[in-house]
Amino acid sequence: MQNKESKSKSKTWIWVTVAVIGLAAAVWWWKGRGGEGAADGPAGAASAASGAGGAGRPAGGRFGRSGPQPVTAAAVQKRDMAVVVDAIGSIASANTAVVRAKVSGELKAIYFHEGQPVKAGQVLALIDPKPYEIARDQALGTLARDQAQLENARADLARYKDLVNKDAAPRQQLDTQQALVRQLEATLLTDQAAVDNAKLQLSYTRVQAPIAGQAGLKQADLGNNVTPGDANGLLTIAQTQPAAVVFAVPDARLARIRQQLGDKQPLPVQAWDRERRTKLAEGRVASTDNAIDATTGTIKVKALFDNKDGILFPNQFVNVRLQLDTLKSVLVVPTAAVQRGSQGIFVYAVADGQVALRKVQVLATDGDASAVQGDLKEGDQVVTDGADRLRDGGKAEVIKAPAAGASGAGGGRGGRGRGAGAAGAASAPAAGASGASSAAAADGERPRWADRVPPEMVEKLKAMSQEDRRAWIQQHRASAPAQ
Repeated sequence: MQNKESKSKSKTWIWVTVAVIGLAAAVWWWKGRGGEGAADGPAGAASAASGAGGAGRPAGGRFGRSGPQPVTAAAVQKRDMAVVVDAIGSIASANTAVVRAKVSGELKAIYFHEGQPVKAGQVLALIDPKPYEIARDQALGTLARDQAQLENARADLARYKDLVNKDAAPRQQLDTQQALVRQLEATLLTDQAAVDNAKLQLSYTRVQAPIAGQAGLKQADLGNNVTPGDANGLLTIAQTQPAAVVFAVPDARLARIRQQLGDKQPLPVQAWDRERRTKLAEGRVASTDNAIDATTGTIKVKALFDNKDGILFPNQFVNVRLQLDTLKSVLVVPTAAVQRGSQGIFVYAVADGQVALRKVQVLATDGDASAVQGDLKEGDQVVTDGADRLRDGGKAEVIKAPAAGASGAGGGRGGRGRGAGAAGAASAPAAGASGASSAAAADGERPRWADRVPPEMVEKLKAMSQEDRRAWIQQHRASAPAQ
């Protein structure tokens, strides 16, 4: 009986488990069907709305099947262009001296302030002079004693000469006296040297600045016993006028630099701060290293700056701009206009709404401007933004960039680099011209790209932040055919 009851209970639990699993599967299936329907609803509605909007609009515009490509453009200029090499350098003092004690003793006084300018020969500190004054006095006493002995020996020598001339004294005694006089004269020279050395050691108790410059932090305090063997010395003096900047440039520039230096032609150098916002100083190239660094393929160059205002500080990192040459009357275009592809280096020129690919050769680049050589002339309009959707022989419409993004238009390549700030005007046109384009054109405050996007997106794009609007534009640009 017990076995039958246990079997019955087991069957009951099995059926309960199966029922729970089945119920869970049904709920999961029902939710999946409902989610798919919910997901499909908006997508279908969006698709239908897009289809309805496309049916009511003429094909064209930025993301349509036809129509001119909106771009921003700039005029080709003809002017002088500097050939500049950018590098990173560090400030080095022209001379650096570690001031050490030349004699041992107690530090009695300090006559400088940390960080202040000091002059060459200025007394900086005083070491206890008493032991060296005593040594000087001892040397002077020895000199005086030997000097008296020399005077007595010279008097005896004169007497012996007179006696020998009268044959009253032997010749040998005269020779001995002459040797004694010479010996005392040599002793007197040694004594004088000892006096001079004692005076020199005494002068070393007054620590003087070996060079002019800026004093560093003191390395010894009053009452300390200092010695010539102290590793840190008493202080360090850095000569910052002039200041030197050491930086590395590619070895390909070495020939031009050496030619300029050999011809005694100045090579201007500018030092800028870390952010490249403030020019700190201007100087000239002084020399180059005697060997190229094989690991980096660069050569070290040293430039000197007057640094009269003391703005350059030893070991300070700066951005260096070395001007190697100046190109006279060359064609200059924005760097953003220069494109690189399978055709080589080229720019897109726009005239009367027609796009033409012009191959060029870049002669030099200086920030947002590039000097080029090619089939261009002064005044031609070259595309600076929106060139990624252009092709040779296509159509384009030149529009003006908004003032807020104008400063960012010059740094990228084909409107994809730093020029993204100005890309709003060239990239904003969207799926096609709306049926209300004439009314939009009449609105003076309405941006021109608003005529080229679906009507339902105009207000939405206006309400978006610049980053969100840019992302929407990029997404729809990728789906548009090339113009």
